[in-house]
Amino acid sequence: MIPADEKLLVERQAWLESLADERRLATNTLEAYERDTRQFLQFLSGHIGGPVALFDIAALRPADLRSFLAFRRREGAGARSLGRHLAGLRSLLRHLERKGLVNAAGAGAIRSPKQPKSLPKPLSGAQAIQVVDRNTQMNEEPWIAARDAAVLSLLYGCGLRISEALGLTPETFEDKTVSLRISGKGGKMRIVPLLPVVAEAVQTYRKLCPYHLETGSPLFRGARGGPLQPAIIQREMQRLRSALGLPDSATPHALRHSFATHLLGSGGDLRTIQELLGHASLSTTQIYTGVDSKRLLDIYDRAHPRA
Repeated sequence: MIPADEKLLVERQAWLESLADERRLATNTLEAYERDTRQFLQFLSGHIGGPVALFDIAALRPADLRSFLAFRRREGAGARSLGRHLAGLRSLLRHLERKGLVNAAGAGAIRSPKQPKSLPKPLSGAQAIQVVDRNTQMNEEPWIAARDAAVLSLLYGCGLRISEALGLTPETFEDKTVSLRISGKGGKMRIVPLLPVVAEAVQTYRKLCPYHLETGSPLFRGARGGPLQPAIIQREMQRLRSALGLPDSATPHALRHSFATHLLGSGGDLRTIQELLGHASLSTTQIYTGVDSKRLLDIYDRAHPRA
């Protein structure tokens, strides 16, 4: 039983129903928000020494919310859980504020816990090669299959972001081109080598493309001739995941992660990989050392007789 008065419980239930009906939040998220706010009301009841009423919520101070987060941290909650706790409480307070019952400014004054950087999830070498193979592509139209293979090859073979690949123009690929000049985030320019197999994939697409590819125009086109949109490649990757039995983490951006991880695993140094990816800071690139270390530990655990 939740130690709170009936009016507050009714409003909390109305808030949960609005999340389900209007915002259509996932069931897991709704269950988490219900649990988080229940835990908060139980904590606050002990904090004030009795059932929680709406005027107690209205009188909340940032210090009260910080005390709850500290309490949950002592119970073992991590940064992600604490961030979700705070997001749920803010949402509930905004709901009550819209009804003129409380002022939600206090919750907005609290900074969310810093979230740990999650490790990228690269594909294996065999999976990446399958994904970029023209014969693996799901579209039955030959030129579209060649287009998708060329785009995915640029992501894995050159480490491009999808926006960078789709921003390329025909004159980028002149005869005997061995490198690409890429304008990345913030206009940062970099040079990346163009592998022969990637150049061949692009050339195959250009030969089959039914549209005239003018200088300065987008190289990659949609089915009707307009610029190819990232959502199209993301959808095709989703179809490939299903057909090849790949995990949900196998996205177009995962091919860029795979490019960096496989280079590092084969002896590439971080400074070179930083330049190839166009990272402004080496610390951004260093996350891939965590991926490689995890891979080595997994191999150790599977192979060493004393593991």
